[in-house]
Amino acid sequence: MNRGKSGRTRNEGRGSGETTTASSSLFPPSFRITDCHIHIQPWRQLKPAVMETMRRGKEDRFEFLLSLMDDPTLLLRIMDEEGIDRVGMVNYPSPDLMGFTNDTNDFAARYAEADPRRLIPYGGVHPRFAKDPAGEVRRLVDLGVRMLKIHPNHQCFPANAYTDGLDALGTLYKACENHGLPVMIHTGTSIFPGARSKWGNPMEMDDVAIDFPDLPLVMAHGGRPLYMAEAFFILRRHRRVWLDLSGIPPKGLLGYFPRIAELEAQLLWGTDWPSPGVESMRRNVDDFLGLDLPESLKRAALEGNPERLLPTRS
Repeated sequence: MNRGKSGRTRNEGRGSGETTTASSSLFPPSFRITDCHIHIQPWRQLKPAVMETMRRGKEDRFEFLLSLMDDPTLLLRIMDEEGIDRVGMVNYPSPDLMGFTNDTNDFAARYAEADPRRLIPYGGVHPRFAKDPAGEVRRLVDLGVRMLKIHPNHQCFPANAYTDGLDALGTLYKACENHGLPVMIHTGTSIFPGARSKWGNPMEMDDVAIDFPDLPLVMAHGGRPLYMAEAFFILRRHRRVWLDLSGIPPKGLLGYFPRIAELEAQLLWGTDWPSPGVESMRRNVDDFLGLDLPESLKRAALEGNPERLLPTRS
């Protein structure tokens, strides 16, 4: 696998202006980067208003991105060009707000078949609609899903809603705990139509971490841009909660988390690509590597910690 081309490459079939920069000066070939948070989803299921929001700012390459959701060989080519070894592909059902149905789980599993070592499928169970949440978790495990995603903003409940009557959510967490299936929880805001950003506060993860002590938890986005103090408190209190750095512009990372060095053992690299505002996986990697942070922290986030949480499968 090519992990560090020099120069600029334009991919055939991309829209005008989409290029890949691969600067080997910042990216030692020994790094085996896992991007734990990218969005490879059945975008054709999106509701029209959501699709329009997704299209905004990338009109010149949107058709290419739609094709990317259909063809894993395109993603693998981009990963090769940008020096990304593995990716975690976020998927979750949100039929009423986003348009994603339970078919998103089968989509992720099928997509990952193109290269099961490098493409890591995530999935979801919607507790407001699930008739058998424990059974649906078991089905995800059988499909080969490696992480379950909860998106409070898009699924319209707080992450601790089981404490207030949504029993199916507690059943879901317990099933994941029993199967050793990590749960990623979105924190922070969302710009999509109908999203409830009030439910993006990381403090609700405090209950989850207490009530399910053996459940691996991943905090996506660190509460950006409103809840970083709450996020840092949760991460310092619960040392087994991981921080997924996606959605945080790398050049602003130290502004959001000035004491991030204290979280070295909990950091997971992620970009949120190709969500709004994220130009490329590679650009974010280079910006992160340019920060005044210890080499050990960079290696932990990019390589070591993702491998501990999601060991490579051949």
